[in-house]
Amino acid sequence: MRGLRTPFLRIAKDGAVVDPSRFTSPQGAGAEVGDQVSSDSVLRLFAEGSTVVLQGLHRLWPPLIDFAGQLAADLGHPTQVNAYITPPSSRGFSPHYDVHDVFVLQVAGAKHWTIHEPVLPDPLRSQPWTDRAAEVAAAAQRPPVIDTVLRPGDALYLPRGYLHSAVALGEISAHLTVGVHPVTRWGAVESALDLVRTLAADDPELRGSLPLGVDLADPDAATDDVTAVLAGLRRWLDGVDPAQVADRLRARTWNQVRPQPVAPLAQSAAAAALDGDTVLRVRPLLRVQLRAAVGDRVTLVAGRRSVELPAAHRPALAGLLAAGELKVGDLPGLDRDEQLALARRLVTEAVAIVPEAVAIVPEAVAIVPEAVARPPR
Repeated sequence: MRGLRTPFLRIAKDGAVVDPSRFTSPQGAGAEVGDQVSSDSVLRLFAEGSTVVLQGLHRLWPPLIDFAGQLAADLGHPTQVNAYITPPSSRGFSPHYDVHDVFVLQVAGAKHWTIHEPVLPDPLRSQPWTDRAAEVAAAAQRPPVIDTVLRPGDALYLPRGYLHSAVALGEISAHLTVGVHPVTRWGAVESALDLVRTLAADDPELRGSLPLGVDLADPDAATDDVTAVLAGLRRWLDGVDPAQVADRLRARTWNQVRPQPVAPLAQSAAAAALDGDTVLRVRPLLRVQLRAAVGDRVTLVAGRRSVELPAAHRPALAGLLAAGELKVGDLPGLDRDEQLALARRLVTEAVAIVPEAVAIVPEAVAIVPEAVARPPR
C-alpha cells in the first residue's frame, strides 16, 4: 500500500464509514503528506471486521481502465469500478441506494445480498439516500424483492434507487461494482437552464434593478418584477436551440470520461522524431468530434478540450478519424511538411499517439536508473 492515498481507499464497518484519520498518516522522510494509507492500521481494522473499499480502480489498474473505458464507449454513459473486500461474517454498509446503476461482480468468497424496492425511483445525484435515511430504514424492514447469495462468477444488476445491503458469509468476500452513471433528461434540463442563464444575461429588462426601498419581506412587493422575470425567461427558453442544449449535454458527459492514459515522455520524444513512415493512431477511448469548417478554421472536439486547426487540415483529420490509424505520410490532402506539422500537433495535444513510442525514452531519463543502480565512488 505504499503511496496509496485517500480517497482511493475507504473503510466501513456495520453501516458507518470509518474516519480516514484512523488509517492514514505520514509515511516517513520525503513522504510527510498525512493522507497516505497506513498498511498496519488497515490490517487492524480489517481484522476487527471492517470492509476495505478500493475506489477508482478504473483509473488505476490497466485491465479495468480498458474494460471500463470500452464499456463507457459502448453504453454512451460514464462508468467507474470499485472493489469491496469484506471479512467473514461482516457487513460494511447499511441498507442504502446509489444514484447510479450498478453491476455487482462477485470475485471471491460468498456474500448474502438483500434488495428492496426504491423509496425514490431513479434518484438524481442531488438526491442521495442520506436525505431519506428514515424512509430507507423503514423500507429495509419490509420483505425484499431479492434475497440471494452471490458466489464467484455471479453477477447482480442494481438499477439506481434500489435499496441494497450485503453480508459476507464464512470467508473473505471480494466483489467489484461497475457503476454506470446515466446521462439523464435532467442533465438536459440543467444544460438548457445553463444556456438560458447565459443568453438571458444579454436582456436589458432582466438586468434591471428593483425599485428603491423595496421590502423583500413582503411577498407582494416584488410580484410584478418576478412576473416580468418569469415571462422573460420563458421567451428565452422558447428560443433555445435544442442542438445547443445537446452539445452542452455532450460536453458535461465527456467531462466525466477519461481516455486511455498517454506516456508523456515517450510521446514527446516520438513527436520530435516523426517522419512519413511513423504510424499515428487516434488515442484509444478518446471521444472525438470533427466539426464543419468555419472560414479558414476547423474545430476538433477531443474529450474535454477543443483544438483549432486550419480548415485545409479537415480532410486529413477526417481520414485519420475514419481509419483509426494512418502513417503520417498517408494523411490526405497535405504536403509532407503539413503532414508532419499536423501529426506533431495531434501528438502533443494528446489527440493521437505513436503506438511504437512506448519504448522511446529521452536519453537523459534513461540514464537515471543506471545512475541510481551504480554504487557510489
